[in-house]
Amino acid sequence: MSLLCYAEMLVQVEYQTVQKWVRVPVTDDCYDYLKFMQEVHAKFNLASEICVDLKDSSGVDVDADIFDELLRSATVSFKVVTKHFVGVVDESEVTDASFSSEDGSASSVESPSSSSSSTVITENTRAQRRRLAEGPPDSKMAKDIVYVALHQKPGGEDVLKEYNKTKSLSDPTRRKLVNILVADMIESHGRVPPVNVRITYALGIVTLFPNLKDNCSPTGYEHFYDPQSGQGYLAYRLKTVQRSTASDFKRSSRSAHQGGPKTQRETSTSEQLFGDGCKEAMSIMKHASDQDVVKEKMKATFKHRQNMLHDLDQSSLILDHFPRFLDTPGLDFIMLFGEDISGKFIARWPTFYKPKVITVSKSLRQSVHLDDLLSAQEESSDYEWDSDVAAILLLVHLLPPTAKGKKHVKIGATEAADRVVKFMKLGTSMATFLGKVGSAQPFLLCVGEKKSSIQKFYIILDQKPIPCVAQTAVAAFDELFKAHFVFAVSYDAALLNFYTFIQTTVYGIDVTTKESPRVKEIRVRINNT
Repeated sequence: MSLLCYAEMLVQVEYQTVQKWVRVPVTDDCYDYLKFMQEVHAKFNLASEICVDLKDSSGVDVDADIFDELLRSATVSFKVVTKHFVGVVDESEVTDASFSSEDGSASSVESPSSSSSSTVITENTRAQRRRLAEGPPDSKMAKDIVYVALHQKPGGEDVLKEYNKTKSLSDPTRRKLVNILVADMIESHGRVPPVNVRITYALGIVTLFPNLKDNCSPTGYEHFYDPQSGQGYLAYRLKTVQRSTASDFKRSSRSAHQGGPKTQRETSTSEQLFGDGCKEAMSIMKHASDQDVVKEKMKATFKHRQNMLHDLDQSSLILDHFPRFLDTPGLDFIMLFGEDISGKFIARWPTFYKPKVITVSKSLRQSVHLDDLLSAQEESSDYEWDSDVAAILLLVHLLPPTAKGKKHVKIGATEAADRVVKFMKLGTSMATFLGKVGSAQPFLLCVGEKKSSIQKFYIILDQKPIPCVAQTAVAAFDELFKAHFVFAVSYDAALLNFYTFIQTTVYGIDVTTKESPRVKEIRVRINNT
């Protein structure tokens, strides 16, 4: 269906026995839930402070994250019912706690009141309800709401104490925080809290706990709730609670992963060859021994090569037509992104990311594989992989695979790590080894007498070994990551979080791409370690 068809869609909406046709706006080729609700308000002349719940004709709640797919998959009509905000319960004699401010210094969490009194003012005025309903709340109000919820609910004090002590939250404590706030949200605002209520709680979290803020995202709280995608830890917990009390719609991910290796890009390149000139250059490259000539011809045929890579019928033949890919590693990546971006992983991983990944990994629930990877960081370690490979695999444990629906079996971090790097003993037949491995997304093959002493690295792509020029594990992984972009190959689904982190956080490529809350959370932890 075209974008024009979506834009012209009308649906029937009933409010207090009155039925009207309401237009469904489209944003970024998706039916826009928030703009639709604004259309509903306008069509029925509802005051801006009146909040409504959207239901289908059978009375089942329709939330933002299923709105688009529901409209695409079926002919539906809606009902809206009004719902008003409930004020925050009075709280007196609120105790103080300590937390780390944004500059890293220790300070104290004062009573949420803006005055010297320790009493939290109950939010029950018309003006305050309007402020919460109409748009993003101010950070002071959001912080008050989260603080009071944690102070009132069982387990909330444990969350405050852990943050005071560590300036961060472990995975179990972060889950406890989310569960407490979602329970408070539902108690005050119903089973399907409006979007701005969710924003309030997300903003309150990163205001009360500044070290949890993701400074690389627009607002800093998207990993807790992202109003654009309807995702985040708060949204996930809400859906879990809603599933237990109502029928759930079958749905898949709302949108494909935007950006990344398969995105076709416009680049400023040197003069390009096409037609007979391109064929002649390709022929010269196959037999040239002068590396400068090879690089010159590779640059001049870059556009032709990119067109082939994005053509399903020709992409698998790229190495047959351009065998010099094997001895000009990274050239196309540099042409796509430039020297500065190309050098970021090798420059920053050993000194900045590696030690922080090791530190953050120590807070994970222990397993045999994780213990081995951490042990490899010790000087006297006899663990199979060296410390560089082990540190990269620790990041897989920090960003493990997630289930992608009922038809996809979730694998563990250990199995996912095996999809990043494999070992082949020196002297083994490459053809025999690759035949047993089978086809897969690109991975790094290490060849040597033992895992801690590698003599040669290869990128395995479509059962073809591409020798790495790199002599170290860090540089070889750099080539592996770049191969996804050079050959326009998607990330392994089980490694999507892992590679997305490397892409957006380390290299800074397509930083506006869709990221899971876990990717954002790990970035926050690493940057604050």
